[in-house]
Amino acid sequence: MLKVAWSPIYKYQLPEGHRFPMAKYELLPEQLLYEGTLKEENFFRPEPVAEAVILWTHEDAYWNKLKNQALDPKEIRAIGFPMSEILVKRGTHIANGTLECARFALQFGCAMNIAGGTHHSFTYKGEGFCLLNDIGIAANYLLRKGLAKKILVVDLDVHQGNGTAQIFRDEPGVFTFSMHGEKNYPLRKEQSDLDIGLADGTEDSLYLKILQNTLPALLEEVQPDFIFYLSGVDVLATDKLGRLKMTMQGCKERDRLVLQICKLNNIPVTVSMGGGYSERLAQVVEAHANTFRAAQEVFF
Repeated sequence: MLKVAWSPIYKYQLPEGHRFPMAKYELLPEQLLYEGTLKEENFFRPEPVAEAVILWTHEDAYWNKLKNQALDPKEIRAIGFPMSEILVKRGTHIANGTLECARFALQFGCAMNIAGGTHHSFTYKGEGFCLLNDIGIAANYLLRKGLAKKILVVDLDVHQGNGTAQIFRDEPGVFTFSMHGEKNYPLRKEQSDLDIGLADGTEDSLYLKILQNTLPALLEEVQPDFIFYLSGVDVLATDKLGRLKMTMQGCKERDRLVLQICKLNNIPVTVSMGGGYSERLAQVVEAHANTFRAAQEVFF
């Protein structure tokens, strides 16, 4: 069974004037239920992640600033959200959602978080709408608990996974792979174990060719026993914050390609949604929904 993390706290609404599309976290599960891709029994509601587990990834000083609402104005601007206790609490639920998905993936082959993909969160700071790094927290949990020995992060959000790269810079148990818009945010990029920067305007055929030529070879090289897949849909041509030119069908084929490779190689995979900022919210929801449809088709 495909297990999917979702909690009502995911749909927290930002104050007026902030355009980050939080509504997708409410509309996406509704769409998946309506069309029959998922049933109620597919969903589970994660509790907040334990503070001790957060501190396996994030520095104590940064976590204390978050939980005590003590970030300075510059730090808040870098994150891009007005700070609140509920926003931080939301981040702890999302992080635990990805962690619990990792445990379910070990059992069922694949599990997915309706949110997550907060890859701009570093050990010591947040930025780019990211407070706590859910994949970082979950990967460190697997390593600490002896549930995985070699983890591959496949980050296909349009923005480089700079926070994840920094977190695992000196961790041989995690290989970070980011394929992203070369000239897109962040301006100053970290060094992943493998970075592929794409030119503005990259279309489906070239994108999928590069991915097909890269990912199977990477599995052969890294020999992972677990994969985290960040399936951001901000690669779409319609995305306001992306600079690529992928179609809805191309994005769907990308997801299917990644998931089929995981299935073929019998490697458990946890999927976090990442970004999606098209002007029409329906396009964002549809693109994310395609990821869940692909998972059901490939794994179940």
